[in-house]
Amino acid sequence: MDFNKTLYNEIMETLVADKEYITEAARAFRWDMEQGLKNTEYSSLQMLPSFIGLPEGTETGEFLTLDFGGTNVRATVIRLLGNGRYEQVRRAEKTLVCDEYNLICAQASCDELFAFLTRIIGEAIAGDQTTTYFLGHTFSFGSQQLDINKARLIKWAKEFAVPGVEGQDINALLMKALQKAGYSNVKPVAIINDTVAVQLAAAYQYPDTQIGSIYATGHNTCYMERMPDVGRPACILNMESGGFAKLIPTQWDIELDKRSEQPGRQRLEKMVSGRYMGMLFNQLLMRLFSLDKSPNLSAVDMSAIMEDKSAVITLLPDIIGVMDDNLTEKVQNLAKAITVRSARLVAATWAGTLWHLAGNDKILPQHIAVDGSVYQHMPYVQENVRRALYEILGEDAAAIEPVLIKDGSSVGAAIAAAVASKL
Repeated sequence: MDFNKTLYNEIMETLVADKEYITEAARAFRWDMEQGLKNTEYSSLQMLPSFIGLPEGTETGEFLTLDFGGTNVRATVIRLLGNGRYEQVRRAEKTLVCDEYNLICAQASCDELFAFLTRIIGEAIAGDQTTTYFLGHTFSFGSQQLDINKARLIKWAKEFAVPGVEGQDINALLMKALQKAGYSNVKPVAIINDTVAVQLAAAYQYPDTQIGSIYATGHNTCYMERMPDVGRPACILNMESGGFAKLIPTQWDIELDKRSEQPGRQRLEKMVSGRYMGMLFNQLLMRLFSLDKSPNLSAVDMSAIMEDKSAVITLLPDIIGVMDDNLTEKVQNLAKAITVRSARLVAATWAGTLWHLAGNDKILPQHIAVDGSVYQHMPYVQENVRRALYEILGEDAAAIEPVLIKDGSSVGAAIAAAVASKL
């Protein structure tokens, strides 16, 4: 089994996102934002209104949240204490798939799914059917937001195939199930996506937070739009930025796209998110070592390889026979190159958003809210995000402070419920 050194050098060169490339990417992202705000056909960003603005930080009270973005669903009672403080009172979590049942498949029914969600909520409130609970719902599937408490599911993703849900108002389905189970005291007053939730959670603690981002298995960014002439209400806009398509892909990115579930879509996400970084790494290793089948390594495995060269042998037994210290280092460098490119491209989109927010003025000091395992755990990510911001923004980057937000989906949903309950 041979290692293709010529191909390796070619790959490493094409994965470099230099200062010129990321600066141009930032300009293109700002242009796409502003075209999207005008509803032109030229933008690849959706610019979806969330119908909610930033919290004041003084919101208080107990609120119920539902975090529904995958097979693990969580309901939590959160007490907001004001001044950016909160505490978790009770929590219930269940999976939608196990040996006994599967509530995400085409054989499941809409009624079964929402009855199950209702049971989780019932556990979180300990069966209380008298106290009024305002519920904030983090729903992380592609939806058409109609108001703060209304969102229609456009299309299932993440292997979900339950019939009778697409095209429906999700909170209306939830309310129907709650009432049927005797929980008419639970009022679903807000529905938001996870990126918006992260920004709300951060802004509760850091009022200057204008941008929120998910940097994990998937990727997306939102921001607070205040301009009066953009054709949108003043509120947080969900850009669905994983679909940004004004980047020049490498031939390896094009190959990955062709093999993906939705070719031609989610161009940025396929270059930066944890799921696709692992896929790209596998694809390139297969080519470099002429493997008969692709490895099945994840972004977590990439992290292990970057941190410890012995992980290369453990995770890639098919290539043990050709490995030496030099080749081990090359495998580590390949994982690093994919990771660094990801961090620099994400930073470029944040820079473009900051330019839009500033307009012709100086970029103001602010936090950028980030939630996600890639940002939190992956080696080289945070330092290269920071470095790229300085390369693009110069001294203005000193005013920017990315901040990791944990439990953003639940806390953000509680804040959304607090804000919406006053409307």
